[in-house]
Amino acid sequence: MADSSGKPSVLFVCVHNAGRSQMAAAWLTHLAGDRVEVRSAGSDPGTSVNPAAVAAMAEAGIDISAEIPKVLTVDAVRESDVCVTMGCGDTCPVFPGKRYLDWRLEDPAGQGVEAVRPIRDEIRALVEGLIEEIAPEATE
Repeated sequence: MADSSGKPSVLFVCVHNAGRSQMAAAWLTHLAGDRVEVRSAGSDPGTSVNPAAVAAMAEAGIDISAEIPKVLTVDAVRESDVCVTMGCGDTCPVFPGKRYLDWRLEDPAGQGVEAVRPIRDEIRALVEGLIEEIAPEATE
């Protein structure tokens, strides 16, 4: 389970690629560094990242303000080892041999930062578990 560089790759997908998947991608990049290739996309991408998600991640010291929602492509799924969906239902293409996880998370759309904080923290815990599974730290 790895690309040509030997790194596992993960694709986070939600409908608008404006909240949950952006936060998950940022957490994975922040926590795993260059041990994992990270992508995120949306089945119906929004025009910008949710300001409450940006604010909640900033509180955790992670800047996602420059991120832009991206459309989900078949290639993005094909090139990923693990595809994590967050409420996009059947709109995610399925390929044999890929691992699919469905994280049932509340949608932060239209909510303030107070409501987004617990979603952010739940995503961090899920990402930490995923890292332990696919890219654990090498122990000396």
